[in-house]
Amino acid sequence: MSTTITARIQTLRSHLRSHGLSAYIFPSSDPHHSEYPAEYWKVREWISGFNGSAGTAVVTSDNAALWTDSRYFIAAARQLQDTPFRLMKEGLEDTPSVVQWLASAIPEGSVIGIDAQTVTDDEFRTLEKELKHYGLRLEAAPNPADSLWTGRPAAPLTPVSIQPLRFTGRDVPEKLALIRQAMAGQKADALILTALDEIAWTLNLRGTDVHCTPVFTAYALITASRCRLYIDKVKLTEEVKAHLQEAGVETSGYDTLTHDLNCLSTCHLWADRHHVNHAIFDCLPADCTILSSASPVAMLKAVKHPAEVEGFRRAMLRDGIALVKFLRWLKPAVEAGGESELSICQKLDELRGEQELYRGNSFDTIAGYAAHAAIVHYEATAETDIPLRPEGLLLLDSGAQYDDGTTDITRTIALGPVSEEERHDYTLVLKGHIRLARARFPQGCSGTQLDACARYAMWQEGINYLHGTGHGVGSRLSVHEGPHQIRMNHIPAPLLPGMTVTNEPGIYKEGRHGIRIENTQLILPCLETEFGTFLQFEPLTLCPIDMTPVDRSLLDKEETEWLDSYHRRVYDRLAPLLDDEHRAWLREATRPIEEYHSHYKL
Repeated sequence: MSTTITARIQTLRSHLRSHGLSAYIFPSSDPHHSEYPAEYWKVREWISGFNGSAGTAVVTSDNAALWTDSRYFIAAARQLQDTPFRLMKEGLEDTPSVVQWLASAIPEGSVIGIDAQTVTDDEFRTLEKELKHYGLRLEAAPNPADSLWTGRPAAPLTPVSIQPLRFTGRDVPEKLALIRQAMAGQKADALILTALDEIAWTLNLRGTDVHCTPVFTAYALITASRCRLYIDKVKLTEEVKAHLQEAGVETSGYDTLTHDLNCLSTCHLWADRHHVNHAIFDCLPADCTILSSASPVAMLKAVKHPAEVEGFRRAMLRDGIALVKFLRWLKPAVEAGGESELSICQKLDELRGEQELYRGNSFDTIAGYAAHAAIVHYEATAETDIPLRPEGLLLLDSGAQYDDGTTDITRTIALGPVSEEERHDYTLVLKGHIRLARARFPQGCSGTQLDACARYAMWQEGINYLHGTGHGVGSRLSVHEGPHQIRMNHIPAPLLPGMTVTNEPGIYKEGRHGIRIENTQLILPCLETEFGTFLQFEPLTLCPIDMTPVDRSLLDKEETEWLDSYHRRVYDRLAPLLDDEHRAWLREATRPIEEYHSHYKL
């Protein structure tokens, strides 16, 4: 692979010289600022060989570097080995920014290219200003992959499908009415939607253009009286055409958006410079006034309709059944021998596939055994796959797409004896998970204000993790959904009743072990006081938390009570749906922790 990447870099450098460019920047994004782009848009992966979901590659005439965050430091180091790329670890004090590195790598007066479709308008203008400070010029230039990438996957053309009203709770006209109400409040004449999950949610449609995420490539333009979907029309079945026509939605070709935007004379256009690509802004008429703030759809989508909440509950029941069957199978299978990281992923897929309404994974399963678990977003391959032994810890982060909901869960499982360090760290993570799960907080809090709950116990021992603690989960949409998050850096979006959010603290020690415990939660009202409305979390995920690695002496009374209460909930919901054999296993797995540890003398 390293030889292939080196050859691509050489070809790219010839291309840059012929186009008068001294460097080219390759973000990870597509024209829709998607977290997971379609294969056609994975240009940064093509040029660098690094396949993580976040990163920026930069190539000059004699240098190359790739920036990524802490989730991928270990994986990126391995994938970039023996290639021309130097790994830049984002967030560390001694790591230069892309602009600083370019200023030191190329002479003043140089021109740097970037595909305007793959960078937001805000990102483009910020880069342009910072580069200008160093005497460098940023240019919106054609993507080199358009001419250099041989064997490039085709842009996806698979048909879209209708998401039934019984799962969405609102029809398209009702959703458009809510969006137009928000537009009127901002005095916006038109709203452009570029985020694929926002378009899918608004129009009650789903697709298969993006791996694990049921969306389709399109744009939408909404005014006070019209809604137009920009999509390759080969993707529209007769049923979908009728659905759109009934909702009053017009359709145009995907590539015709810029023509229509050029016609928006004296228009107040709602287009978020932080999320809409620069190429769109570049084609707007000069007299078009821009309202740059977050799309109203993001918040409308994040607060789930009761029908969506019920869909989550049903999906979690089916997912819980599959997980109980998997966990009962796992340890005996490992003890018998012959199981590996990849083989257990396949087994979990098979068990989920037995469930009604299953439509595939919501992301590629992370099954990291022993030291592999310390690689936060590790994904086993044929080259990295290792056998499982009846000892140590296995980190399993997985999720599924069902017609009525999306799941996301992580369990760390003791496959046999564990070290005292592993037991101690596991319990610290569990304490963090429980402290956040038990939180009560005033409505309007942001996730940043709650993040310390999950980190407090480990902070007392000088331990931290560098990823976020929680993210929203879509309703048969993206497993990572905003605008709200729970993380250290400031995310102002408020936490509101009806939102889903994960709870997933972790500890990762390179070369030793990785631990994470994750549930998907629902935010609900808790109580009304003279100080306002207070909220709490309800766990939606239904799956036992492994108690064998717990150091019982580190849990206080309230933590023990929460754990026992959660396990009663898991048993009460799942037991009636299981056969005798799996019900008996679940009864043991959800024993009160005092009884469990006494019984097993751990």
